[in-house]
Amino acid sequence: MSSPTRPGDSATLPGNGLERRIGPLQATAINMTQMCGIGPFVTIPAMVATMGGPQAMFGWIIGAIIALADGLVWAELGAALPGAGGTYIYLREAFQYRTGRLMPFLFAWSAVLFIPLIMSTGIIGLVQYLGYLVPGVTDAGGVTPLGKVIGIGLVVLIVLALFRRIGQISKLTTALFLIMLFAVFAVIIAAFSHFDAHQAFDFTPGAFGSGGAFWSGLGAGLVIAVYDYLGYNTSAYLGGEVRNPGRTLPRSIIFSILGIMTLYFLLQVGVLGSQPLESIKNATSVASSVLEQAWGSVTAKIVTVFIVIAAVGSVFAGLLGGSRVPFEAARDKVFLPVFGKLHPKLNLPTAGVLAMGVITAIGSLFTLTDVINAAVTVLVIIQSLAQVAAIVVLRRRQPHLMRPYRQVLYPVPTIIALVGWVYVYVSASWLSIWLSVAWIVLGVLAFLIYASKEKVWPFGPKEIREAFASQPAAGVES
Repeated sequence: MSSPTRPGDSATLPGNGLERRIGPLQATAINMTQMCGIGPFVTIPAMVATMGGPQAMFGWIIGAIIALADGLVWAELGAALPGAGGTYIYLREAFQYRTGRLMPFLFAWSAVLFIPLIMSTGIIGLVQYLGYLVPGVTDAGGVTPLGKVIGIGLVVLIVLALFRRIGQISKLTTALFLIMLFAVFAVIIAAFSHFDAHQAFDFTPGAFGSGGAFWSGLGAGLVIAVYDYLGYNTSAYLGGEVRNPGRTLPRSIIFSILGIMTLYFLLQVGVLGSQPLESIKNATSVASSVLEQAWGSVTAKIVTVFIVIAAVGSVFAGLLGGSRVPFEAARDKVFLPVFGKLHPKLNLPTAGVLAMGVITAIGSLFTLTDVINAAVTVLVIIQSLAQVAAIVVLRRRQPHLMRPYRQVLYPVPTIIALVGWVYVYVSASWLSIWLSVAWIVLGVLAFLIYASKEKVWPFGPKEIREAFASQPAAGVES
């Protein structure tokens, strides 16, 4: 993966005030911290219940294949178009030829919803584990009103922690990444210290046969697995603040997926071999149960504190990257102007951080399953599927675009990603599917209002601006 010098690779990216201070280690740490967090600790029981037994371990592997195929889409796009906002830029560049600003507008419209919803799941899971430490936070019915208040308070603290320079944030994220690794490895070691291989691999009879538990639960299981892998793209959202993005972004994406896949598989197998199956299905803090069985309640509580901190790190990393999406859109005059303003001293998009923090807090008041389904369906329809189209369009429309990384075996990974995302989307709950469609329809109506005021397509000319091409073709089409 060679990395030619290009405009914007310097420490400060001209024209937008963002600083390129994030190196390869920090970029990978940001991705992995966002990917792991609390996710597997709260979704392993749901995964086992959905897929009907130990065969759930293969759900993580299939989910990783989809994530890796999609990660190779991100790798090429991120290396070629390294700016703040990730998908927003990719869709802007790819779809400007036919639909003007529609696709980037819809992405910004949707990202302000699905990114903080995903962060809300981190808060929900975090509070569940706090229930193991603090009486009254959870009960048999789930999270109590006290727990929800605590969750909102934690969102406020995370938002306040984001108000610092990106150089300080990258150091903090690296520290949170190390805490996350400690928590995951502690649970894995605890699980394998009381491991029963027969129990772990005692697959449900007929599970892999026609109509078996594996196949009947695979779709819903993949919704969970894909949710747990989300975050490998966070460094791409920070493309305007990454050093040498042509090398750093592809490596951070690929390494983070492979690393987290290994951890998830070991974690799932370890839990299956150390806890009774029915106990796993009904657990609210399964990792704490594994730790308590292996090392006693005191050690379990100490490591649970680290799990909670890892969850905080995941939400922190997600809001850090996500807040750059409306910032980039506003700078292009495709979103509210207030989102395009940087903090005068800290060089961070203040409005994006605050708005997404508020939505994260609201989302934390709902159930984990409902929020996961809602977030994943909106994400798939306007990000994942749209990016699959974007890589194809850009290869045809901008063959002169500098590509420091080109997707290996193209178009095979792109096709795998397409098939995987379609399967995940149709496997989600019907309510979340209809809500995602309704949200996009509302977005189209909002765009038409915006376009009529701005006099852009379809009420005016399309502006063609190949911002990252080595031989840009700028102009206006009627």
